[in-house]
Amino acid sequence: MYPQIRIHVSLLTFFILIVAIIALFLGVYKFNDSIFSIIINTFKNRTAIDSSDFYVLFELRLPRIIMAILVGSGLAVAGTCLQGIFKNPLASPDLIGITSGSTLFAAITIVLGAYIKNFVPEIIHFSLLSLMAFIGAMCSTVFVYKISSHHSKTNVTILLLAGVAISALCGSATGLLTYLSTEEELRNLTFWTLGSIASANWDKIIILTFIIIISFFFLIRKGKTLNAMMLGEKEAEHLGINVEKTKRQIIVFSALLVGTIVSFCGTIGFVGLIVPYILRLVFKSNYVIILPLSAFLGAILVIIADTISRTLVAPSEIPIGILTSLMGAPVFISILMNYKKSL
Repeated sequence: MYPQIRIHVSLLTFFILIVAIIALFLGVYKFNDSIFSIIINTFKNRTAIDSSDFYVLFELRLPRIIMAILVGSGLAVAGTCLQGIFKNPLASPDLIGITSGSTLFAAITIVLGAYIKNFVPEIIHFSLLSLMAFIGAMCSTVFVYKISSHHSKTNVTILLLAGVAISALCGSATGLLTYLSTEEELRNLTFWTLGSIASANWDKIIILTFIIIISFFFLIRKGKTLNAMMLGEKEAEHLGINVEKTKRQIIVFSALLVGTIVSFCGTIGFVGLIVPYILRLVFKSNYVIILPLSAFLGAILVIIADTISRTLVAPSEIPIGILTSLMGAPVFISILMNYKKSL
């Protein structure tokens, strides 16, 4: 790791800790004891802790903060990698159909769940929505990838166009299910598509941590490869880089990351667009630096957004997808304006 990256990673890690601690203190519930005392007594004298305090701290707030860190990191890294292979600052997981496929299968589960549950084991009824959303993300990704592949080579332009087509198809099918849904199903579907980290728990954290460790092992080290691919695929191949293998790995692990996150939290848009853009303003298009830092900046962004979502109109909650979209829309417009000036 370059010294420059170490310095920025240290600063961003410190900032994550500060933001996480602040988020831990913010909320509607008023603790009977100080948070620090509750944490200390957890290890020293568990019986001295009020059961409500323990539940709110360790079963609600702390899992939610950790989940926000994981979600932000995963979405930001996936978005950065996809922008690298598309060589386009507007590229995001939404463009290749990952999110739309997940949303469609979630809509199927919400609207037709009563019929589907008759054909699946009872043990997975509770997690059926998450499981179906993940399957939807994987199916749409595989379909888009198959369309864009020919003779073991992936055409990035066709991949992008196929993603747009699949997104439109999934969107129309989701719209039909929305039209057929009851009032309660419509409310559940709407809330899910707006995104929320409120359902965070330790089981989901363990699963997502495992997925992130595997995905980051392959993705974070692609900085030099993506820098070479910015020159062109032919030039990258002359430098000894297996371009097709790189594209496959980025698409597969980005889909795995985003599919898992969307299945747990619903649609949280623009994170994969905002973070690389902010870092690119400082570090240009050096993916060796941008990739690792995007994980930390993405975590900070989602922690802040989630804390605002649950405290701004407390005791109600604003879906986090609304806040990330509000943050992302101006960035998106800024990208377009800068592109317009460069013409």
